[in-house]
Amino acid sequence: MQQVMSFIDQVSRYQYLQNALIAAILVGIICGVVGCFIILRGMSLMGDAISHAVLPGIVIAYMIGINFFIGAVITGVITALSIGYISQNSRIKDDSAIGIMFTAAFALGVVLNSTLKGTSVNLWNILFGNVLAVSRTDLWITFGMGIFVILMIILFYRPLLLSTFDPTMAKSTGLPVKFIHYMLMLLLSLVTVASLQTVGIILVVAMLITPGATAYLLTDRLSTMLVLAAIFGVISGVIGLYYSVLFDVSSGSTIVLVASILFGLAFFFSPKQGVLWKIIRSRI
Repeated sequence: MQQVMSFIDQVSRYQYLQNALIAAILVGIICGVVGCFIILRGMSLMGDAISHAVLPGIVIAYMIGINFFIGAVITGVITALSIGYISQNSRIKDDSAIGIMFTAAFALGVVLNSTLKGTSVNLWNILFGNVLAVSRTDLWITFGMGIFVILMIILFYRPLLLSTFDPTMAKSTGLPVKFIHYMLMLLLSLVTVASLQTVGIILVVAMLITPGATAYLLTDRLSTMLVLAAIFGVISGVIGLYYSVLFDVSSGSTIVLVASILFGLAFFFSPKQGVLWKIIRSRI
């Protein structure tokens, strides 16, 4: 209890901790919400692809002196569109197109970074995140992206719902299924970029998938799943930040570990889907 009070006192006194806490909460919400659709559509690999594909955009943004958010969003969107174009205009399937594009983009980013002699981008922070280094500007950009993502999901909730669970019916009723798909890719790109400072390229896919997967084990309703995923994302961010400060360890990794622990609890103890309850019911 004393450690918790000490953490609260530090947050109240230090601006960088306040920024980190708000960023962790925002990222937890938007990753959880968008992640639900990624899971239900079977697009987890796409999240991994876009998270890696933003690296060249970050390096180029650094080279020309602009905010890395801009470069990351551009390369993320280009990668998502390229994957769709390749899979729709060749015999190459989605998973193969994803593998080709995200490895090519990530390799390009590493090569570009290696050309910046003596002034290369700090790859450790990009790969694994550093929520304690979030600036006020980064926070406002993340907030703006988060508001846009949530508004788009609210506005297109019904089309997203129908196209996620029954794409054939969605198409037959005249819904622009392709537009909805690419809009979701845009939202995924924005969420990925917004999460870079908090958990980094390598771990962002965990925050996209794990809170949503945890919620999926606890409910059969999409609306409830969205709320639960956002809550689990926030819990992971706040508790993960607390322990990263307490033990002076990587913030991004700690946040992901907390999210994984929550998933493990749901996996074993969920009333309907939990392994433990399935074993108990089978023996009754």
